[in-house]
Amino acid sequence: MDAIRWQGNSLALLDQTRLPVEEVWNTYTDYRKVADAIRRLVVRGAPAIGVAAAYALCLAAMEYKGQNPEEFQKSMAAASAELAASRPTAVNLFWALDRMGLALGAAGCGAEALPILIREAEAIHREDVAMNRAIGAAGAAIVPHGARILTHCNAGAIATGGYGTALGVVRSAFTQGKVEMVYCDETRPLLQGARLTAWELVKDGIPATLITDNMAASLMAQGKIDLVLLGCDRMAANGDFANKIGTYGVAVLAHYHGIPFYSVLPSSTIDLSIPDGSHIPIEQREASEVTHFAGVRTAPEGVGVYNPAFDVTPHRLLTGIITEKGVIHPPFAEQLAERFG
Repeated sequence: MDAIRWQGNSLALLDQTRLPVEEVWNTYTDYRKVADAIRRLVVRGAPAIGVAAAYALCLAAMEYKGQNPEEFQKSMAAASAELAASRPTAVNLFWALDRMGLALGAAGCGAEALPILIREAEAIHREDVAMNRAIGAAGAAIVPHGARILTHCNAGAIATGGYGTALGVVRSAFTQGKVEMVYCDETRPLLQGARLTAWELVKDGIPATLITDNMAASLMAQGKIDLVLLGCDRMAANGDFANKIGTYGVAVLAHYHGIPFYSVLPSSTIDLSIPDGSHIPIEQREASEVTHFAGVRTAPEGVGVYNPAFDVTPHRLLTGIITEKGVIHPPFAEQLAERFG
């Protein structure tokens, strides 16, 4: 299962705004439209955003390859800046753009740079899938037999280059016969859990039960959740991390009920340049995502709206961090620095 396909001279993205009703692939030849697709959540999920942005820079290089070296560098810098502005929280976006920038710097200009940039973008994509599979193998080891797993938002194949982070662990554990049930928080206001995670699990034949966000506490109190697995959009050096809004509440509930709580992420999502979660920029999204449902107004005109896309969960609520280099336990700052510094 995938959501990103490079087609040689164009980029195809599975339109995640239309799932699960329709499976529609959009084709892009203009990097500006890819930036817009990132903003509009046609493609979403931190690793997937990074992969898409890398390919978008290849589209920019195709557009500008006939320019002289100085113009080409200026045009590519402007394209990178536009892509970087598309979403502020997911660090994979900036990681991928920085990596592409290094490749561009070593490649020269114009037509000479294009094949090098394409190879680098394909490497970023390929490596992300490999990291996800390694994450799945490492994480499956901590999943008990007969596990009933709660997840929030979507950290699956379509949020990455392929296979998934949190759902990569679920997939790997399921193949080992360990998974009894996956409970999917619907994830308000855009229902990524209901529309995307449930869709992935149903397609893969993994037992799934959809719940509204406010049902998690009740399930935990009844002893029906054995562990929580979810993704990450940016992790600070101390293990604080940003993920889809509502994650912090799930973490507090899991802590209260003594349920293991894991963040699952590739190393490209770790930002050792910031000391803690207070330095993570939190994207604020349009009020209409809260005031409307499926295009129909559900709140009165004139009401104020607070709509952050993410919240920050403090590291002290984490049981562990599952990465391609294994499962990390406290003290997180020391472990993250040792493995990824």
